[in-house]
Amino acid sequence: MTDPMNPSSMKILTFGAGAVGTYIGGSLALAGHSVVFIEQPKVVEILRDRGLRLDLTIDPRRKDDARFVLDARRFACAVSLAEALSFGPFDLAVFALKSFDTPAAVEAMRPAAQRMPPVLCLSNGVENEKILAEVLGDDRVLYGTVTTAIGRRGPGDILLEKLRGVGVARGHPLSEKVAGALDEAFLNCQLFSDAQSMKWSKMLTNLIANPTSAILDMTAAEVFANPDLYRLEISMLCECLEVMRARGLNVVNLPGTPVRALAWAAKWPLWMSRPFLARAAGAGRGGKMPSFHIDLHSGRGQSEVEYLHGAVVRSGIETGVPTPVNRLLTNTLLALTKKEIPLNAFAGQPEKLTRAGDLMMK
Repeated sequence: MTDPMNPSSMKILTFGAGAVGTYIGGSLALAGHSVVFIEQPKVVEILRDRGLRLDLTIDPRRKDDARFVLDARRFACAVSLAEALSFGPFDLAVFALKSFDTPAAVEAMRPAAQRMPPVLCLSNGVENEKILAEVLGDDRVLYGTVTTAIGRRGPGDILLEKLRGVGVARGHPLSEKVAGALDEAFLNCQLFSDAQSMKWSKMLTNLIANPTSAILDMTAAEVFANPDLYRLEISMLCECLEVMRARGLNVVNLPGTPVRALAWAAKWPLWMSRPFLARAAGAGRGGKMPSFHIDLHSGRGQSEVEYLHGAVVRSGIETGVPTPVNRLLTNTLLALTKKEIPLNAFAGQPEKLTRAGDLMMK
């Protein structure tokens, strides 16, 4: 139920109870909004039994201990979209899935498209909103992004690691209302006039040391400590910046994230930029291994590299911008993910990857 004492409360459908979904959906539930999660049956069973656990103690605006446990009376969850929609109608859906889960989720929406509320897409990458709009229509898709670092301890159990914020693009009739609700839930929301610049700027931060770490089985710090690998990283970032320029997009600062400084540093001499970007890469992930490394070594058989670096490659083809390093990193990590080459084919062998990069750039 929505909060009768808060006439602005909303009924919100949340796709996924992973780190982002639990943080956003749980924070909205704490603020008095009615939240329904869609998750896998095993996860739903855990959520109904244990509730949500949100450790938000690093947020200075929270009073007392700020370790919240929301039992199943404070939210609802469902194992399918059909079941979730029975709790409706909804004012908003929050889409917080990995990009490789987007196609299946959208196919599940297709039969129920007319019953779907507007969707705020918080997934990484720059193509998810287009996929959603193909089924729902452009008028029911809001562009969003999350820069806050969140750790996941288990299903519905998260730790706020570094508070930054959430971005929402202007231009939708619900943009201001949604931004207000997120801000009131202590999520630090900021509105952006250019949806594509916002999404591409966030993707730029996701590219750093992500596939390289997975391919080589090295930490981001180890990647940046190697001069040849660092040169490869800068080439990869510069390709993305050139694609953005060709598309007429601007690099914009995001909540708590000086992305423009990252873009400037990519153009500095390597000896000057490496300390700055190394700190940015380490701080941006809250001390965790990069997500591509986690996905590859979990054996799940899927990687978001196809939707991040691969998106740079596809956009480079459209705009006539060469992207050899992004292509190399995408193809190599996908081959590892699909077990077309052994998992240890490049592990601990940076020179093998940099040689391949040199050949691609000739």
